[in-house]
Amino acid sequence: MKKYVWVVILLFSIQSVNSQVLISLIFGDKLNSPKVEFGLEGGANFSTISNLEGAKNRTDFNLGFYFDFKLKNPAWMINTGVIVKSSMGANGLAIYSLDDAALDNAFAGGHVDRKINYFNVPIMMKYKFDNNIYVKAGTQLGLLSKAYDEFKNDYGGENLEYKNKIRDKIHVIDAGLAVGLGYRLMGGNGMNIGVNYYYGLVTVMKGDSSPNQYNRSLYLTVGIPIGKGKAAQKASE
Repeated sequence: MKKYVWVVILLFSIQSVNSQVLISLIFGDKLNSPKVEFGLEGGANFSTISNLEGAKNRTDFNLGFYFDFKLKNPAWMINTGVIVKSSMGANGLAIYSLDDAALDNAFAGGHVDRKINYFNVPIMMKYKFDNNIYVKAGTQLGLLSKAYDEFKNDYGGENLEYKNKIRDKIHVIDAGLAVGLGYRLMGGNGMNIGVNYYYGLVTVMKGDSSPNQYNRSLYLTVGIPIGKGKAAQKASE
């Protein structure tokens, strides 16, 4: 178990997606065993912020790694990992003052897209049926990485953009409930294709006058086990 902890810490600290993929490919077979499955997982996510006026869904992509720890009954597993590359937020928000007359004038009539990046860690109980459909439910914890509001406007025929950093206004920790549904290809030995939904329970903004604003996100994911076949071959030998 100790080797899994050290590798999770290592991968968690690496922000480069390319480095994450490379390390996963190198260590994949060492992290897999008859009781543990390791793999890469990524896809698209559609997020918004509840009860925020004018908020529209923003579309982004996510990439991370997962572990399935099999329990005594092999149909039951503990599903966890880290979504290293993940953003939440909302698009189409109303313009607010930047305390700069020139900027306020340039972006008048435009809109704001809010982007909040987290390192997300889902911890869920997972059950796989005999037909290789699986369901899972649990919690998801998020650690804030960066956050900014991107002001956008068409000004004099030019597309203007300005990033206003708002990390100090966002709660560092996010947490909520997570549920998922998916299917395992190749008779239960191939890729995982799934849909997950996150329902945030921690208010997004610090000292917000509307404390009922929470993160919401729908994830479409594909999970690819790394080194599973090689690990199985070593175990049989």
